[in-house]
This record gives sequence, C-alpha cells and structure tokens, in this order.
Amino acid sequence: MKYPLLTLALIGVAFSPVLAAGARIGGQDAPACTDGDGPAIQATITGLKDRTGRLKLELYPATQEDFLKDDNKLIAEGKTFHRIWATPPQSGPVAICIKVPKPGEYALFFTHDRDGKNKFNFWRDGGGVPSNVRIGAGRPKLATATIMVGAGVTLTTIKAQYLRGLSGLAPLKAGE
Repeated sequence: MKYPLLTLALIGVAFSPVLAAGARIGGQDAPACTDGDGPAIQATITGLKDRTGRLKLELYPATQEDFLKDDNKLIAEGKTFHRIWATPPQSGPVAICIKVPKPGEYALFFTHDRDGKNKFNFWRDGGGVPSNVRIGAGRPKLATATIMVGAGVTLTTIKAQYLRGLSGLAPLKAGE
C-alpha cells in the first residue's frame, strides 16, 4: 500500500502524536503536532550520526520540476515551500513538526546540517526522505520523498543517511 496513513485517515482513524515520556517535538511548528492541530507532519528522525549542528525539514510541491528547487524561486512563483529548523536534543527520541498548507501530496526532505553552515556539505552532512530508500550519490528522487498528508497530524519516520564511501549517502550501520 503506497499511502497507509491516508487510507487510515479516510476511514476516520484519528492520529495523535506519540513520543517517549519526556521527549519533545522540535521546530517552530511544534504546537501544530503537540496540539494535534494539522494539517502537519511529525517526522521522527532515526540514525543520527551525532547530536551536533541543526536539523532541517523542507516541504516542497510533489512535482519533479519543484522538488529541491531554490526556495526563493518557489516563493516568487507562489508555490508551496516551508522550512523548519530544530536543534537536536542531546539524547532521546528526535521528532520535528512541520505545518502543511492543506491536506494533499507533498515532497519532504530532511537534512542534518552538522557544521551549521546552512549549505549541504556532501562530505559531512546527512539527509533523508520519508521512504527511507538509500539516496546514493545523486539527488534524491521525487518518488522517495513524496508523502500524503491528511487533515490531522501525519506521522512518518525518516532514517538519516550519511556519506558511506563512493556509493554516496546511506544509513549508518549499527555501531558506526
């Protein structure tokens, strides 16, 4: 099933954000997820290399032309673009909330900006997409970043990926 959350949302199942006791949801849009006041996406991030720098979620239109397009161009064209920054907690679960303009299909991209320079450093930084498909050496494909968002809070898990030799970005192995 391509969009299991959409299917459940259509049959009336309500979602409430869930995290371990004492955990917090990061990002300036956190109230949209903690209050269950969507549409919003709560992304649980797993597999972080470390807790340095900043975490970023970016929301794009789910079109090939617009995915990962310069944010200034998207905004000038009146298209969907939203960015959330969060500081990783020193320990425990990591979740970030991002508001969505309305229910529908979007593309979502996660970045672990480890050096804090706000420019993706292929050698140091990490990234991820909702499908958790290995990104490799090129840009992620739109199909791997697409997520269907309902009227409430849509939950997703994104596994962080970092440079792993010549094969590009991939999740870390246990113990790395």
